[in-house]
Amino acid sequence: MAEANFEATVKEALDMFRPQLQADGGDMEFVSIDDENRVHLRLTGSCGSCPMATMTLKMGIERYLKDACPEVTEVVQER
Repeated sequence: MAEANFEATVKEALDMFRPQLQADGGDMEFVSIDDENRVHLRLTGSCGSCPMATMTLKMGIERYLKDACPEVTEVVQER
């Protein structure tokens, strides 16, 4: 998959997931995709300071992204 298309697909999937975060007063910011197909995100709003943020990131966003884009290897939280 071409790099630009991969990033566009990832961003589209993130936009589909975003309302779930916004419902709780949070959001996420796309940072980058590295050479190992790890997606780097920054959680913002109430998600940025939530003690459950890591679980949301791994069990929610990462699982959803891997289903939508099997090339994604991991989702990494940036501070």
